[in-house]
Amino acid sequence: MQSEALTPPPQFLTDANTIGFELTETELHRLGRYLHLLLETNKQFNLTAIREPDLAWRRHILESIAVVPAIGEARSLIDVGAGAGLPGLPIAILCPQLKVTLLEATGKKARFIGSVCGDLGLKNVKIVTDRAETVAHQHEHRERYDLATARAVGPMNVLLELTLPLITPGGRLLAMKGQAAEQELRDAGDALMLLGAGEVQVFELLPGLDDEANLIEVVKESATPNQYPRRPGIPKQDPL
Repeated sequence: MQSEALTPPPQFLTDANTIGFELTETELHRLGRYLHLLLETNKQFNLTAIREPDLAWRRHILESIAVVPAIGEARSLIDVGAGAGLPGLPIAILCPQLKVTLLEATGKKARFIGSVCGDLGLKNVKIVTDRAETVAHQHEHRERYDLATARAVGPMNVLLELTLPLITPGGRLLAMKGQAAEQELRDAGDALMLLGAGEVQVFELLPGLDDEANLIEVVKESATPNQYPRRPGIPKQDPL
C-alpha cells in the first residue's frame, strides 16, 4: 500500500551524496513519509519550528543521518530528549540492525513518534516516556547503551549529566551542536571529569558543506558515580 511521502528536493540528494550517502528508494520514501507525518501533525500541535519542507529535509533529515557514520559497530543507542524523533528516527530508518531507544518526557511527542514507528513498521525502536534524570537510575537503562545521541537538549555541562550515566564504559556520546561547540566543552570541564568521560573530539557534522554544525564525540572511560544524574530539574538549574 502506498503512503503519502514528501519527495526529497534535488539539493538534499546532492548534499547527501557530498557527505557520502547514496540512499535507496525505500530509505528515501520512509524518510519522506516521516517528514510528511511530522509537518502534518505540526499543524495541530507544535513539534518543530521548521515548517518549510526543503529546510526540513536539510535540518531534520540531512543533519540526523550525518550522525550514522559515527555509529560504527555499536548495537544499541539511546536518543535523549528525542522530541519529535530527531535524530533517532532517521538513524533507525537507515540502521535497522541498531536497537534504538527514544527517550522523551513529553507525552504528545512520545505518542507522535510511537505513531510514526507504527506507520513505518519500525521494529528496532523502543519509546520511553520519562525524564533522563529518572531513567538513568533504573537498572534496565543505567550504563546499558553503546551510544547516546542528543540534539537541542541543553549545553554540554547539562547534557553530559543526562547522558553519560546511560552509556556503558567504552561507549560514546554523540552530541549535535552548533558553532559554540568548543566553548560549551570548555565550560563542561568539571562535568567531564566528574561523570567518567575520557577522550573528546569535535567533528564537522556536514563535511564538505558550508555549515557550522558540529558533532561532539565523548568517550565514556569509567563508570559514572551513583549520585548522578541528580534529581529532575537540578542538572539544568545548577549545572556541574
